Amino acid sequence: MRIRSVLAFSTAVTAGTALLITAAAPSPAAQPAAKTPVCKAKVLKLGAKQAKDARIVHITVKNTSGRTCTIDRLPVVTFGNLDGAALPVPSGESGLYKVGAGKTVYAAVRTIADLKDPEARRVGTITVSANPAYNGRTFTAKQLGAGKKVKVWEPVTTWWKPSKTAADKALKKAVG
Repeated sequence: MRIRSVLAFSTAVTAGTALLITAAAPSPAAQPAAKTPVCKAKVLKLGAKQAKDARIVHITVKNTSGRTCTIDRLPVVTFGNLDGAALPVPSGESGLYKVGAGKTVYAAVRTIADLKDPEARRVGTITVSANPAYNGRTFTAKQLGAGKKVKVWEPVTTWWKPSKTAADKALKKAVG
């Protein structure tokens, strides 16, 4: 009798322990996914070039690192010594945007709606950043291919897109 009691107790403990271990250890599917790190400023290569349409500047950011990382989904584009930045279209708040290792993403910036607008400001530089916490890179009007000055009035920018074509389409859809 005693042997059976010990055996029954041992079986119950083993089964209970297995149940406890199973309940305590999360399955691989239940474990949270590893967070994608924020791209460090040193791995981001920023670019900017005026489009054929003198009202538009194409901007790029390339992740030169060997792993996927995140930038802000809204590019930060400022103009010379003017206050403020290009407004995102569609409007939205900061968030994360994944950029694969070695990949480039694109945005289109409309600096001015009408080049003949008498309210237009003229600036010699545009600064672009992929993260509001970073200083970004400043491009002169000459580096952009815009001549001596860039005309600016109520500028808007698309969110980052996977291609230049997608950025152009998003800008056209947003501002007509």
